[in-house]
Amino acid sequence: MIEDAKKERIAIEVIKTLFSRFENFPEDASNNRNAPFHEAFLRAFSDKLGNRVSDIPFFISLSSWLHGLNTTLGQSFFESVAHILSDGYKKNFTVRGNSLLKVTQIQKRAISNIITELKNNTESPDLNRECNLIFNVSTLPDLEANSFTVDVYLESSTKIIAIELKSVRPNSGEMGGEKQKILQAKAALYNEFPGKEINFYIGFPFDPTSNNPTGHDKVRFLDYLVDGSKYFALDEVLLANELWDFLSGDANTMEQILEIINAIATTEYINKYNYLNETSNSMNDTENYKKLLQKWSIFTEMDLLENNSIILQEIRVNLKAERIFKQPIFKNGEYNQNRYNFLKSLNEEKDRSSYGIQSYRSGY
Repeated sequence: MIEDAKKERIAIEVIKTLFSRFENFPEDASNNRNAPFHEAFLRAFSDKLGNRVSDIPFFISLSSWLHGLNTTLGQSFFESVAHILSDGYKKNFTVRGNSLLKVTQIQKRAISNIITELKNNTESPDLNRECNLIFNVSTLPDLEANSFTVDVYLESSTKIIAIELKSVRPNSGEMGGEKQKILQAKAALYNEFPGKEINFYIGFPFDPTSNNPTGHDKVRFLDYLVDGSKYFALDEVLLANELWDFLSGDANTMEQILEIINAIATTEYINKYNYLNETSNSMNDTENYKKLLQKWSIFTEMDLLENNSIILQEIRVNLKAERIFKQPIFKNGEYNQNRYNFLKSLNEEKDRSSYGIQSYRSGY
Protein backbone atom coordinates (compact mmCIF):
# COMPACT_ATOMS: atom_id res chain seq x y z
CA MET A 1 0.00 0.00 0.00
CA ILE A 2 1.10 3.55 -0.68
CA GLU A 3 1.81 5.17 2.70
CA ASP A 4 -0.49 8.00 3.79
CA ALA A 5 2.14 10.75 3.48
CA LYS A 6 2.75 9.81 -0.16
CA LYS A 7 -0.97 9.39 -0.84
CA GLU A 8 -1.48 12.96 0.32
CA ARG A 9 1.30 14.31 -1.87
CA ILE A 10 -0.20 12.50 -4.88
CA ALA A 11 -3.65 13.83 -3.97
CA ILE A 12 -2.28 17.38 -3.90
CA GLU A 13 -0.82 16.86 -7.38
CA VAL A 14 -4.28 15.73 -8.52
CA ILE A 15 -5.93 18.77 -6.93
CA LYS A 16 -3.38 21.11 -8.50
CA THR A 17 -3.79 19.55 -11.95
CA LEU A 18 -7.58 19.65 -11.80
CA PHE A 19 -7.61 23.25 -10.58
CA SER A 20 -5.44 24.43 -13.46
CA ARG A 21 -7.57 22.60 -16.01
CA PHE A 22 -10.87 23.83 -14.50
CA GLU A 23 -9.56 27.38 -14.81
CA ASN A 24 -8.97 26.85 -18.53
CA PHE A 25 -11.94 24.68 -19.47
CA PRO A 26 -13.77 26.19 -22.48
CA GLU A 27 -17.38 26.87 -21.56
CA ASP A 28 -17.92 27.99 -25.15
CA ALA A 29 -15.88 28.91 -28.23
CA SER A 30 -15.51 32.61 -27.31
CA ASN A 31 -11.76 32.27 -26.76
CA ASN A 32 -11.38 30.55 -30.12
CA ARG A 33 -12.32 33.60 -32.16
CA ASN A 34 -10.76 32.55 -35.43
CA ALA A 35 -9.57 29.13 -36.60
CA PRO A 36 -10.62 29.15 -40.27
CA PHE A 37 -8.26 26.40 -41.46
CA HIS A 38 -9.30 23.96 -38.73
CA GLU A 39 -12.97 24.65 -39.37
CA ALA A 40 -12.55 24.28 -43.12
CA PHE A 41 -10.80 20.89 -42.84
CA LEU A 42 -13.20 19.59 -40.18
CA ARG A 43 -16.19 20.15 -42.47
CA ALA A 44 -14.97 17.18 -44.51
CA PHE A 45 -15.62 15.00 -41.44
CA SER A 46 -19.02 16.45 -40.52
CA ASP A 47 -20.79 13.22 -41.56
CA LYS A 48 -18.49 11.17 -39.32
CA LEU A 49 -18.89 13.56 -36.39
CA GLY A 50 -22.66 13.44 -36.90
CA ASN A 51 -24.71 14.17 -33.80
CA ARG A 52 -21.70 13.70 -31.56
CA VAL A 53 -20.27 17.14 -32.36
CA SER A 54 -22.69 19.90 -33.30
CA ASP A 55 -20.49 22.88 -32.44
CA ILE A 56 -17.26 22.80 -34.47
CA PRO A 57 -15.70 25.95 -32.89
CA PHE A 58 -16.31 24.50 -29.40
CA PHE A 59 -14.87 21.16 -30.54
CA ILE A 60 -11.68 22.99 -31.61
CA SER A 61 -11.50 24.76 -28.24
CA LEU A 62 -12.03 21.47 -26.41
CA SER A 63 -9.31 19.79 -28.49
CA SER A 64 -6.91 22.55 -27.49
CA TRP A 65 -7.88 22.06 -23.84
CA LEU A 66 -7.27 18.30 -24.09
CA HIS A 67 -3.88 18.97 -25.64
CA GLY A 68 -3.10 21.14 -22.62
CA LEU A 69 -4.19 18.35 -20.27
CA ASN A 70 -1.94 15.87 -22.09
CA THR A 71 0.95 18.31 -21.74
CA THR A 72 0.30 18.82 -18.02
CA LEU A 73 0.13 15.08 -17.38
CA GLY A 74 3.23 14.35 -19.44
CA GLN A 75 5.44 17.21 -18.26
CA SER A 76 4.34 17.55 -14.66
CA PHE A 77 1.89 15.09 -13.11
CA PHE A 78 3.44 11.73 -14.08
CA GLU A 79 6.92 12.92 -13.22
CA SER A 80 5.87 14.35 -9.85
CA VAL A 81 4.05 11.15 -8.90
CA ALA A 82 7.09 9.10 -9.98
CA HIS A 83 9.31 11.18 -7.67
CA ILE A 84 6.86 10.83 -4.77
CA LEU A 85 6.63 7.05 -5.10
CA SER A 86 10.33 6.37 -5.62
CA ASP A 87 11.93 9.12 -3.50
CA GLY A 88 13.85 10.01 -6.64
CA TYR A 89 14.33 13.31 -8.39
CA LYS A 90 15.10 14.93 -11.73
CA LYS A 91 18.83 15.28 -12.40
CA ASN A 92 20.56 17.25 -15.14
CA PHE A 93 23.93 16.46 -16.68
CA THR A 94 24.25 19.57 -18.80
CA VAL A 95 26.54 22.38 -19.91
CA ARG A 96 24.40 24.95 -18.13
CA GLY A 97 24.66 23.05 -14.87
CA ASN A 98 28.40 22.55 -15.34
CA SER A 99 27.75 18.85 -14.86
CA LEU A 100 28.61 17.28 -18.21
CA LEU A 101 29.98 13.76 -17.98
CA LYS A 102 32.61 12.13 -20.17
CA VAL A 103 32.86 9.12 -22.47
CA THR A 104 35.67 7.49 -24.42
CA GLN A 105 36.12 7.38 -28.17
CA ILE A 106 35.67 3.61 -28.03
CA GLN A 107 32.32 4.04 -26.27
CA LYS A 108 31.14 6.60 -28.83
CA ARG A 109 32.10 4.27 -31.65
CA ALA A 110 30.34 1.33 -29.96
CA ILE A 111 27.15 3.39 -29.52
CA SER A 112 27.24 4.48 -33.15
CA ASN A 113 27.68 0.87 -34.28
CA ILE A 114 24.82 -0.35 -32.08
CA ILE A 115 22.43 2.27 -33.48
CA THR A 116 23.46 1.48 -37.06
CA GLU A 117 22.94 -2.25 -36.52
CA LEU A 118 19.52 -1.72 -34.96
CA LYS A 119 18.49 0.72 -37.68
CA ASN A 120 19.52 -1.71 -40.43
CA ASN A 121 17.99 -4.72 -38.63
CA THR A 122 21.31 -6.55 -38.62
CA GLU A 123 20.97 -6.91 -34.83
CA SER A 124 17.98 -7.06 -32.50
CA PRO A 125 17.84 -5.11 -29.23
CA ASP A 126 19.79 -7.01 -26.59
CA LEU A 127 20.39 -5.26 -23.28
CA ASN A 128 23.22 -7.51 -22.08
CA ARG A 129 25.07 -7.36 -25.39
CA GLU A 130 24.79 -3.58 -25.59
CA CYS A 131 25.93 -3.07 -21.99
CA ASN A 132 28.98 -5.27 -22.57
CA LEU A 133 29.91 -3.13 -25.58
CA ILE A 134 29.49 0.31 -23.99
CA PHE A 135 30.89 -0.65 -20.58
CA ASN A 136 34.11 -1.91 -22.15
CA VAL A 137 36.39 0.90 -20.92
CA SER A 138 40.16 0.49 -21.20
CA THR A 139 41.14 4.18 -21.28
CA LEU A 140 40.19 7.25 -19.28
CA PRO A 141 37.13 9.05 -20.69
CA ASP A 142 38.27 12.26 -22.36
CA LEU A 143 35.33 13.32 -24.57
CA GLU A 144 32.37 15.32 -23.33
CA ALA A 145 29.11 13.40 -23.47
CA ASN A 146 26.04 15.10 -24.84
CA SER A 147 23.87 16.91 -22.30
CA PHE A 148 21.09 14.76 -20.89
CA THR A 149 18.45 14.89 -18.18
CA VAL A 150 17.21 11.95 -16.15
CA ASP A 151 13.50 12.29 -15.37
CA VAL A 152 13.68 9.95 -12.38
CA TYR A 153 17.11 9.50 -10.80
CA LEU A 154 17.73 7.02 -7.98
CA GLU A 155 21.13 6.46 -6.43
CA SER A 156 22.37 4.10 -3.73
CA SER A 157 25.82 2.98 -2.63
CA THR A 158 25.78 0.17 -5.21
CA LYS A 159 23.41 1.20 -7.98
CA ILE A 160 22.20 4.00 -10.25
CA ILE A 161 18.67 3.72 -11.63
CA ALA A 162 17.63 6.21 -14.30
CA ILE A 163 14.23 6.40 -15.97
CA GLU A 164 13.22 8.40 -19.03
CA LEU A 165 9.45 9.02 -18.92
CA LYS A 166 7.85 9.21 -22.34
CA SER A 167 4.49 9.89 -23.93
CA VAL A 168 2.66 6.72 -24.96
CA ARG A 169 2.67 8.05 -28.51
CA PRO A 170 6.14 9.51 -29.23
CA ASN A 171 6.75 11.30 -32.50
CA SER A 172 7.57 9.15 -35.52
CA GLY A 173 11.31 8.50 -35.67
CA GLU A 174 11.85 9.46 -32.04
CA MET A 175 12.68 6.00 -30.69
CA GLY A 176 16.04 5.76 -32.43
CA GLY A 177 17.10 9.10 -30.96
CA GLU A 178 15.91 8.03 -27.51
CA LYS A 179 17.90 4.82 -27.72
CA GLN A 180 21.07 6.69 -28.71
CA LYS A 181 20.61 9.19 -25.88
CA ILE A 182 20.10 6.40 -23.34
CA LEU A 183 23.15 4.45 -24.53
CA GLN A 184 25.38 7.51 -24.22
CA ALA A 185 23.90 8.40 -20.83
CA LYS A 186 24.55 4.86 -19.57
CA ALA A 187 28.13 4.96 -20.80
CA ALA A 188 28.73 8.35 -19.15
CA LEU A 189 27.15 7.28 -15.85
CA TYR A 190 29.24 4.10 -15.88
CA ASN A 191 32.39 6.21 -16.16
CA GLU A 192 31.28 8.69 -13.50
CA PHE A 193 30.31 6.04 -10.95
CA PRO A 194 32.85 3.20 -11.29
CA GLY A 195 31.83 0.04 -9.50
CA LYS A 196 28.14 0.90 -9.45
CA GLU A 197 25.51 -1.02 -11.38
CA ILE A 198 23.92 1.22 -14.03
CA ASN A 199 20.31 0.64 -15.07
CA PHE A 200 18.55 2.99 -17.49
CA TYR A 201 14.91 2.40 -18.44
CA ILE A 202 12.38 4.06 -20.69
CA GLY A 203 9.00 4.29 -18.95
CA PHE A 204 5.45 4.74 -20.23
CA PRO A 205 2.65 5.62 -17.76
CA PHE A 206 -0.05 3.42 -19.33
CA ASP A 207 -0.64 1.07 -22.26
CA PRO A 208 -3.15 2.51 -24.76
CA THR A 209 -3.36 -0.88 -26.51
CA SER A 210 -4.69 -2.67 -23.39
CA ASN A 211 -8.37 -3.28 -22.64
CA ASN A 212 -7.53 -3.26 -18.94
CA PRO A 213 -6.89 0.28 -17.59
CA THR A 214 -3.88 -0.88 -15.57
CA GLY A 215 -2.79 -3.84 -17.71
CA HIS A 216 -0.17 -4.05 -20.41
CA ASP A 217 1.21 -6.15 -23.23
CA LYS A 218 4.77 -5.02 -23.80
CA VAL A 219 5.31 -6.83 -27.10
CA ARG A 220 2.11 -5.43 -28.57
CA PHE A 221 2.86 -1.94 -27.23
CA LEU A 222 6.37 -1.83 -28.72
CA ASP A 223 4.95 -2.95 -32.06
CA TYR A 224 2.35 -0.17 -31.75
CA LEU A 225 5.11 2.43 -31.38
CA VAL A 226 6.88 3.45 -34.57
CA ASP A 227 10.23 1.58 -34.39
CA GLY A 228 9.62 0.63 -30.74
CA SER A 229 10.60 -3.03 -31.09
CA LYS A 230 13.37 -2.11 -33.52
CA TYR A 231 15.34 -0.22 -30.87
CA PHE A 232 14.23 -1.39 -27.42
CA ALA A 233 14.46 -4.75 -25.68
CA LEU A 234 11.62 -5.78 -23.39
CA ASP A 235 13.79 -5.63 -20.27
CA GLU A 236 14.67 -1.95 -20.70
CA VAL A 237 11.02 -0.84 -20.94
CA LEU A 238 8.73 -0.21 -17.96
CA LEU A 239 5.07 -0.02 -18.97
CA ALA A 240 1.83 0.86 -17.16
CA ASN A 241 1.39 -1.00 -13.83
CA GLU A 242 4.91 -2.42 -14.18
CA LEU A 243 6.35 1.12 -14.14
CA TRP A 244 4.35 2.29 -11.12
CA ASP A 245 5.04 -0.89 -9.14
CA PHE A 246 8.74 -0.55 -9.94
CA LEU A 247 8.73 3.02 -8.65
CA SER A 248 6.88 2.22 -5.43
CA GLY A 249 8.47 -1.16 -4.76
CA ASP A 250 4.98 -2.51 -4.10
CA ALA A 251 2.06 -4.10 -5.95
CA ASN A 252 -1.15 -2.60 -7.38
CA THR A 253 0.29 0.91 -7.34
CA MET A 254 -1.38 2.10 -10.53
CA GLU A 255 -4.76 1.00 -9.18
CA GLN A 256 -4.13 3.01 -6.01
CA ILE A 257 -3.13 6.11 -8.00
CA LEU A 258 -6.35 5.85 -10.02
CA GLU A 259 -8.36 5.45 -6.79
CA ILE A 260 -6.86 8.70 -5.47
CA ILE A 261 -7.69 10.50 -8.73
CA ASN A 262 -11.23 9.09 -8.93
CA ALA A 263 -11.99 10.15 -5.35
CA ILE A 264 -11.19 13.77 -6.24
CA ALA A 265 -11.97 14.09 -9.95
CA THR A 266 -15.77 14.27 -9.86
CA THR A 267 -18.25 16.79 -11.23
CA GLU A 268 -18.44 18.21 -7.69
CA TYR A 269 -14.68 18.82 -7.57
CA ILE A 270 -14.72 22.63 -7.64
CA ASN A 271 -17.58 22.85 -5.09
CA LYS A 272 -15.76 20.52 -2.72
CA TYR A 273 -12.50 22.41 -3.28
CA ASN A 274 -14.23 25.67 -2.29
CA TYR A 275 -15.91 23.94 0.67
CA LEU A 276 -12.55 22.84 2.07
CA ASN A 277 -11.08 26.28 1.47
CA GLU A 278 -13.77 27.85 3.66
CA THR A 279 -12.02 26.96 6.91
CA SER A 280 -15.01 27.96 9.05
CA ASN A 281 -16.57 24.71 7.78
CA SER A 282 -14.01 22.82 9.84
CA MET A 283 -15.68 24.25 12.98
CA ASN A 284 -19.31 24.52 11.84
CA ASP A 285 -19.56 21.24 9.90
CA THR A 286 -16.72 19.27 11.42
CA GLU A 287 -17.80 15.69 10.69
CA ASN A 288 -18.53 16.31 7.00
CA TYR A 289 -15.33 18.31 6.72
CA LYS A 290 -13.35 15.39 8.15
CA LYS A 291 -15.05 12.92 5.81
CA LEU A 292 -14.09 14.96 2.76
CA LEU A 293 -10.50 15.35 3.97
CA GLN A 294 -10.35 11.58 4.42
CA LYS A 295 -11.82 10.95 0.96
CA TRP A 296 -9.33 13.35 -0.62
CA SER A 297 -6.41 11.90 1.42
CA ILE A 298 -5.53 15.27 3.03
CA PHE A 299 -4.22 13.69 6.21
CA THR A 300 -2.26 16.69 7.53
CA GLU A 301 -5.47 18.74 7.83
CA MET A 302 -7.14 15.79 9.56
CA ASP A 303 -4.26 15.81 12.03
CA LEU A 304 -4.91 19.49 12.77
CA LEU A 305 -8.62 18.79 13.30
CA GLU A 306 -7.93 15.89 15.65
CA ASN A 307 -5.76 18.17 17.78
CA ASN A 308 -7.51 21.49 17.28
CA SER A 309 -8.44 22.40 20.87
CA ILE A 310 -5.17 24.26 21.38
CA ILE A 311 -5.49 25.98 17.99
CA LEU A 312 -9.04 27.13 18.79
CA GLN A 313 -7.89 28.50 22.15
CA GLU A 314 -5.04 30.35 20.48
CA ILE A 315 -7.07 32.01 17.72
CA ARG A 316 -9.38 33.54 20.35
CA VAL A 317 -6.52 35.56 21.85
CA ASN A 318 -3.92 35.73 19.06
CA LEU A 319 -4.81 37.89 16.03
CA LYS A 320 -1.97 36.46 13.92
CA ALA A 321 -3.09 32.91 14.65
CA GLU A 322 -6.69 33.78 13.77
CA ARG A 323 -5.70 35.33 10.45
CA ILE A 324 -3.52 32.39 9.48
CA PHE A 325 -6.18 29.89 10.54
CA LYS A 326 -8.69 31.60 8.24
CA GLN A 327 -6.40 31.37 5.24
CA PRO A 328 -7.58 28.85 2.59
CA ILE A 329 -5.91 25.46 2.78
CA PHE A 330 -5.29 25.60 -0.98
CA LYS A 331 -3.98 28.50 -3.05
CA ASN A 332 -4.48 28.07 -6.79
CA GLY A 333 -4.55 24.33 -6.26
CA GLU A 334 -1.35 24.26 -4.20
CA TYR A 335 -1.53 23.11 -0.58
CA ASN A 336 -0.93 25.99 1.85
CA GLN A 337 2.00 24.40 3.66
CA ASN A 338 2.93 27.61 5.54
CA ARG A 339 -0.52 27.69 7.15
CA TYR A 340 -0.21 24.08 8.23
CA ASN A 341 3.31 24.56 9.61
CA PHE A 342 2.26 27.56 11.72
CA LEU A 343 -0.86 25.89 13.14
CA LYS A 344 1.04 22.67 13.80
CA SER A 345 3.68 24.67 15.69
CA LEU A 346 0.99 25.93 18.10
CA ASN A 347 0.33 22.35 19.18
CA GLU A 348 4.03 21.58 19.41
CA GLU A 349 4.72 24.66 21.56
CA LYS A 350 1.92 23.63 23.91
CA ASP A 351 3.33 20.10 24.09
CA ARG A 352 6.79 21.46 24.92
CA SER A 353 5.35 23.75 27.59
CA SER A 354 3.40 20.88 29.14
CA TYR A 355 6.50 18.68 29.10
CA GLY A 356 8.51 21.45 30.80
CA ILE A 357 5.94 21.86 33.56
CA GLN A 358 5.74 18.10 34.13
CA SER A 359 9.54 17.83 34.21
CA TYR A 360 9.77 20.68 36.73
CA ARG A 361 7.16 19.07 38.97
CA SER A 362 8.98 15.73 38.72
CA GLY A 363 12.24 17.31 39.78
CA TYR A 364 14.02 16.95 36.40
